Amino acid sequence: MHTALQMAPVLAAEKSHVPFYIAGGILVLWALVISMLVGMRSVSFPEDDTQQRVVMGITVVLVAATLVAAVATSGGSAEKTATAAEPASTGPTETAPSSAQPTATTGTPAPPSSPAAKTTVTKLTQAADPGGQLAYEKQELTAKAGTVQITFANASPVEHNLTIEQNKKVLGGTPTFVGGTRTLVLKLQPGTYTFYCSVPGHRQAGMEGKLKVVP
Repeated sequence: MHTALQMAPVLAAEKSHVPFYIAGGILVLWALVISMLVGMRSVSFPEDDTQQRVVMGITVVLVAATLVAAVATSGGSAEKTATAAEPASTGPTETAPSSAQPTATTGTPAPPSSPAAKTTVTKLTQAADPGGQLAYEKQELTAKAGTVQITFANASPVEHNLTIEQNKKVLGGTPTFVGGTRTLVLKLQPGTYTFYCSVPGHRQAGMEGKLKVVP
């Protein structure tokens, strides 16, 4: 044990795995010699207390040396790892100047974004002749392009409606009714449209007119 303690500073100073390999190899070799060469040839080994003490003493020394080498080796590895983790330079770190430049401003504020164009809604009124004649009160209507809302009143005792077409294509119309009002809403592009009553014979009798839609 005293010899192992004397070897500890030397093994620790080496800071390598070689002492551990040497000590371990000697311990393994000693175990093989005692068990294979000596133990198998002499059944009565150790023959007395002296041999037993010698064998145990050498074994304890070798085990202790191996443990000391292991501790020294692990300590050296940990120290090397800590050294490697240290930064290469311990000097003050220079901070790179910011590349951001102050934004130049002018006395004129940016114009606000243009609001979305409002939908144009044209509200019109039309009515059938209250005396019962097959005619509208207005023969021509005008509206702006976009949404066109026509409120049609029928105070006549005869059923009527208001139908819109362009190029012989019907775009929409109110129901056929007597008394009260009905509203027709269409989205129309600029152009000329025809309004009429679709009740059989009414248009042929003159119940029609023009709707002009301007930009």
